[in-house]
Amino acid sequence: MMKSEKINAYVATLAVWNVKLHNIHWNVEGHLFKGIHEYTESLYDRAAEQYDETAEILKMRGEMPVATVAESLQASVIEELPSRVFSCCEAVAVVQADMEKVAKLAREIRDAAAEADDFLVQGTFEGYLAGFAKDLWFLRAMRSDAHAGEACDAKAEEKTAGAKRCCRKKA
Repeated sequence: MMKSEKINAYVATLAVWNVKLHNIHWNVEGHLFKGIHEYTESLYDRAAEQYDETAEILKMRGEMPVATVAESLQASVIEELPSRVFSCCEAVAVVQADMEKVAKLAREIRDAAAEADDFLVQGTFEGYLAGFAKDLWFLRAMRSDAHAGEACDAKAEEKTAGAKRCCRKKA
């Protein structure tokens, strides 16, 4: 059986990500609002399911999952964001950056589980990774209309013109 520290970090990360996705879901603005609003809702619904499922893996082993906001913020591989307005471009970029970190942690857990012949954790995290692969493809596709030389990144708000152009609908 593998050690629980990384699994607990995953539980903590999902707790932080769930709140962060709600923040983006409620506060995204722009012409792609509806699509991003609905997409982030689907992501936080899935994150909540994984949160419960992963915490229950720890409980089945007689271990204690992190269960407070303070513990979650301390153990998470992503950080929270203050409540504010997010451009469509910035919202997509933040979600992608966080998902890459969450997927990296999930991959580390899956690999350690495979090495320890922990098939419950390995199989569970294989499923998570399959979902992340598809969602990361979606996110890259959503950002593909960025103008050449103007990357749609999490700092796009600092470049107002870039933020407005990087997620424009194609005509």
